[in-house]
Amino acid sequence: MPDNTPAVITKVYDLLLWILPKLAKFPREQRFLLAERIENGLLDILEILIEASFTKEKLNLLRRANLNLEKLRFLLRLAKDMHYINLSAYEYQAKAANEIGRMLGGWIKSQNNGSAVSLDAQRQG
Repeated sequence: MPDNTPAVITKVYDLLLWILPKLAKFPREQRFLLAERIENGLLDILEILIEASFTKEKLNLLRRANLNLEKLRFLLRLAKDMHYINLSAYEYQAKAANEIGRMLGGWIKSQNNGSAVSLDAQRQG
């Protein structure tokens, strides 16, 4: 990936590379339900973060990515509870999702601080 790609995008991409083969092993009836929702959820997060990296108005996109990540956590927990993924795979992806969440939270926080500064500057100017 290019050097200027935000690290959180790389983390989501890496999680996708890791999880796609596991989703392909879901039972046939779940491949088109739960597995597809998990795959699309991660792809949506990746696309939203890429879009956020190319726009000035990042905050709403980052919040949407964060909400999608929370939905994804529940879908992955469901997959574990239904025994479609084993405990070690669940632990790996949960750790990755938590790291993505921390990185995303930091990005959101930096945008919140930046918008507060710019609002203060507008008020003074």
